[in-house]
Amino acid sequence: MIVKVHGKEYNIPNTEIKKLMQTLEINQTEAVKLWLADNDVITNTEQQALDDKAKKVKIKHGAEGVDKTKKEKKPRTTKVSDEKKDIFQTILQNLQENYENVEILKENKLILVKIEEKTFKIDLIEQRKPKKI
Repeated sequence: MIVKVHGKEYNIPNTEIKKLMQTLEINQTEAVKLWLADNDVITNTEQQALDDKAKKVKIKHGAEGVDKTKKEKKPRTTKVSDEKKDIFQTILQNLQENYENVEILKENKLILVKIEEKTFKIDLIEQRKPKKI
């Protein structure tokens, strides 16, 4: 079936019109209008009004009343053993005696040594005890 709307012709399959008429128990003109509305040829003013009203509604996600500011984390405190401090000081003294450009990057952890154009980093790491199985 060919229908003219706003100066354009639309070819609507007869099987679809019959299917709409049977399933919804409507007449042929209503079935044609429904097909045109479903395929965005004509706009249903009632449906358009409902769509506009629905677009204005804002949906809130998540729990209400929850403060979304992030809590400040406490600064991490690392415990340095006495043995590690002693080893670090021994290495530092030995390097300072033998080389001129020795620098501490992190206390009790990282030493930087510059020899001419080369740069070396010494990282002192105390390992944990292995877990018993």
